[in-house]
Amino acid sequence: MKKLAFIGALAGAGLIAGMASAATLDDVKAKGFVQCGVSQGLPGFSNQNDAGEWSGIDVAVCRAVAAAIFGDAQATRFTPLSAKERFTALSSGEIDILSRNTTWTMTRDTQLGLNFAGTNYYDGQGMMVPKALGVTSALELSGAAICTNTGTTTELNITDFFRANNMDFSLIAIENSDEVVRAYDSGRCDVFTTDRSGLAAERLKLTAPDDHMVLPEIISKEPLGPVVRQGDDQWFNIVRWSFFAMINAEELGVSSENVDEMKSSDNPNIQRLVGVDGNFGTEMGLTNDWAYNIIKHVGNYGEVYEATVGPNTPLKLERGVNALWSKGGLQYAPPIR
Repeated sequence: MKKLAFIGALAGAGLIAGMASAATLDDVKAKGFVQCGVSQGLPGFSNQNDAGEWSGIDVAVCRAVAAAIFGDAQATRFTPLSAKERFTALSSGEIDILSRNTTWTMTRDTQLGLNFAGTNYYDGQGMMVPKALGVTSALELSGAAICTNTGTTTELNITDFFRANNMDFSLIAIENSDEVVRAYDSGRCDVFTTDRSGLAAERLKLTAPDDHMVLPEIISKEPLGPVVRQGDDQWFNIVRWSFFAMINAEELGVSSENVDEMKSSDNPNIQRLVGVDGNFGTEMGLTNDWAYNIIKHVGNYGEVYEATVGPNTPLKLERGVNALWSKGGLQYAPPIR
């Protein structure tokens, strides 16, 4: 009876729901992989090659979590999702993590039963047009037909921008990302709008990429990052700190190439990061070499950025605001201590 009374008290305090759903790590360990929701194909972020292999900065977050849990970054499976269906897939338990160029907003954070675990790419919405259109500013686009994905913040942002500037427009919202690209490429619309990083990626799919340009205006804030379900703090912590480990590793100069020798470092911050000092992994239900495994098998944030979206990739994106805070950017992770 005392046990039942205790459970009843927890339920009355609103805690039992969290307890009942706090099993994601156990489920993931039981099946042997992390199920990750990704885009339907966005180069640099989450994209599949002809061999069926996934890569990108969002994919790296999933692989980091797998490395932290299993010591194996390949212990992942990927579910391509449209913008419209991504949150339902996460809420229903179809996926364990949503890592799909998804913008962190108040509504999504407070009303959908979801938690954003960090921002792995700071972005802003832009507009791409054919050079033949002869415009150099978004303020010259009154009366334009605009293509974008349905179920995204871009629909709201573009509406706000045109209304605020007293300009007319027509919106063509399509669910499938590649269909949006085809609609724009065929001339069905004058403008393609999405996150500026997305424009850089989708531009590569056009028939003649060099015939198109991104206008200078940035009309929104788009902090993009991984998302998990609310109610499982352990899983939330694992996903969040897997990402933070990559940020801290870059700041401390620990990379996939030198992480083994860094195990003998005298720097206490590095010792805690690579698991030589403390029990930071076991406190989350992992082994103490969780962050070592992330760095060894996935890399630090800088390595991932350079390999997926950086200046030497087809996207050619400079670090900009995605540089470390110590180098003038916004990427900043709390310390492991």
